[in-house]
Amino acid sequence: MTELLQQAIAQIQKLPPDRQDAIAARFLAELQDEQKWETRFADTTDDQWDQMAAMVRQEIAGGETVPLDEVFPTQK
Repeated sequence: MTELLQQAIAQIQKLPPDRQDAIAARFLAELQDEQKWETRFADTTDDQWDQMAAMVRQEIAGGETVPLDEVFPTQK
């Protein structure tokens, strides 16, 4: 176990049981979600990636996208 995880667990142990359970439930849900994404990415074929890339190119060409700088403007 990493030092950071040990620190987090030490802090969680100080909380009331219901808060500990709430955090544990969120943590387990996050782990499950991460595993689903890893599986989906691993199972994606080259043809599927190519198809997605073609769809994105078509959306860009059709003006259906917004530049990333408009979504996340740089801070000055």
